[in-house]
Amino acid sequence: MNFIVGAFKPACHISVAFSDGKNRKQVPYKKENGQAITVPLFQSQDNITGTITVEPVSGKKVEHNGIKVELLGQIEMYFDKGNFYDFTSLVRELDVPGEIYERKTFQFEFSTVEMPYETYNGVNVRLRYVLKITISRGYGGSITHFQDFVVWNYTPPPSINNSIKMEVGIEDCLHIEFEYNKSKYHLKDVIIGKIYFLLVRIKIKNMDLEIRRRESTGSGSNTHVETETLAKFELMDGAPVRGESIPIRLFLSPYELTPTCRNINNKFSVKYYLNLVLVDEEDRRYFKQQEITIYRIGETS
Repeated sequence: MNFIVGAFKPACHISVAFSDGKNRKQVPYKKENGQAITVPLFQSQDNITGTITVEPVSGKKVEHNGIKVELLGQIEMYFDKGNFYDFTSLVRELDVPGEIYERKTFQFEFSTVEMPYETYNGVNVRLRYVLKITISRGYGGSITHFQDFVVWNYTPPPSINNSIKMEVGIEDCLHIEFEYNKSKYHLKDVIIGKIYFLLVRIKIKNMDLEIRRRESTGSGSNTHVETETLAKFELMDGAPVRGESIPIRLFLSPYELTPTCRNINNKFSVKYYLNLVLVDEEDRRYFKQQEITIYRIGETS
């Protein structure tokens, strides 16, 4: 029995060290099994370089048919789990067929890598970047090791950022105008606005402002849509009167937002909405929804 168990132990240990790992920012990342770790942060056009170390288990040698490292950008749909769509795939050969008797280190370099999309972990889809190291072997199966990293891409502030002005109305009963100072917000921004009550003939009990994220995956009859309410902000508790106005000031930084994603490789989209909810004394609910754009700016901006 001990022999059988020992046969399935890994023949070697593989580790990855990025060249600028000590100085590069580390960010939280949730693995597929739910484990929270910290990994290096990159952006598109960065150089990704470092070393890969292969260390045979004591007393063993590793016979192989070659060693390679791949840099992969992948999209995985959770309803098609295990099938990855590679939108970025680069490879570097590290070693020719041979044997490894002791610890051996290999250099790798991927220069100015185009990584057009941000890392994303959603309800039905995830987009990830990973280094995949493969030690090819003719028997016993190849040995693989994965090293995750995160990609964020920054956007300059938009040159045009129009305000949002909308109306909510129920004929002869309710007329509300509301406005938000802009339609595009960065992740640490503040939503500033105002609500005006022009006609109030129904008894409103309370009013909330919600931030909703809508994730769409697939296409056609296989489209899956998930809507999450990420934030709920009470604007008013009690009945308003005609002519009253209520200010809005909602900070985005406490919430786990991501940039808006539109039709990523024809696989998925992520959109954000401001949802105004009014509840009357008979618990009837009235909604008005407006799409907004979320983007990421550099931390020094």
